[in-house]
Formats: sequence, C-alpha cells, structure tokens
Amino acid sequence: EVQLVESGGGLVQPGGSLRLSCAASGFTFSSSAMSWVRQAPGKGPEWVSTITGTIGIKTYADSVKGRFTISRDNAKNTLYLQMNSLQPEDTAVYYCAKGADRGQGTQVTVSS
Repeated sequence: EVQLVESGGGLVQPGGSLRLSCAASGFTFSSSAMSWVRQAPGKGPEWVSTITGTIGIKTYADSVKGRFTISRDNAKNTLYLQMNSLQPEDTAVYYCAKGADRGQGTQVTVSS
C-alpha cells in the first residue's frame, strides 16, 4: 500500500522560505517519479513539480520556476520541496504524489 506523509507546512511571511518533506513507503521509491501538487482554496489542483526516479530529472510549473526546488533522498525514501521567495499566491495545501496517489497534504500559508 502506497503511503505518503507530508510535513513542513506552516505560516510564513511574503519573501520567506519553507521546506516540505514527504515520507514515502509501500513501493520502490528510488525508481518512482514523484511530484508535488497544490490546491488553493476554491481552486482545482495545480501541478507544481516532478522529479523522475533513478536519474532525477526535474520539471517545474512556470509559476514556481526559479523559486522552488524539488529533490529526493532515496536512502531515506523522502521527497522534498524547498520553497523560497514565497508569495501569497503560493498559499495552498501541498500534496506529495505518486501517480494518482497522494498524501494528506500540508498547509502552506503566506501572509503578513
């Protein structure tokens, strides 16, 4: 059974940073492409970033390119999202995803 547990969200001021983590289990993490998806209040899901398995090729949505960095530690079965220069429009619940599977999400709120 795929299990994904996100952590690291919180309240941050505009311009601040957060690092999200996702602990994965129940599948072969190292060879799996992993993604971050977010959903803002009243809006549909928005893809944020994907990192492929093994080689670790990274792709980003234009809205976060240059500010967010996805990474993974295959020894720890953990996915990360480093978020810098956060803006109010980044406020959302952030989900770790493997295909159609998602965790419970972690809330990120950017506000002064």
